[in-house]
Amino acid sequence: MCEVPSNVILADEFSKRFDGFSIGSNDLTQLTLGVDRDSARLAHLFDEENPAVKWMIENVIATAHEHKRKVGLCGQGPSDKPEFAKFLVATGIDSMSVTPDSFLHTKKAIASAEAELDTATPPVAAQ
Repeated sequence: MCEVPSNVILADEFSKRFDGFSIGSNDLTQLTLGVDRDSARLAHLFDEENPAVKWMIENVIATAHEHKRKVGLCGQGPSDKPEFAKFLVATGIDSMSVTPDSFLHTKKAIASAEAELDTATPPVAAQ
């Protein structure tokens, strides 16, 4: 599980020992931002789309993929925020979990993001 910032920082070392990563985005967000998501006074600061959290996610995915390791994400973000799901697709996430009640909505956001990537990437010429 990649739930603490140190696991992201040491992802290169972990890639030598493990065959994949599962990002726990709720805990990673909480620990990266130092915000207790269960605190009524601080919950408004809890945001998976914070640049520091997105940096953590992008970096662990890139490092894992350099070592040919798969990366999944579990957490509430993709279910609640279609733009966050699109961000994950753009970073190359291999899988993500979503809540059952948001499945269709999130699947549409993911399909849209994948289609945008397909049109942005020029086709490779056959040789």
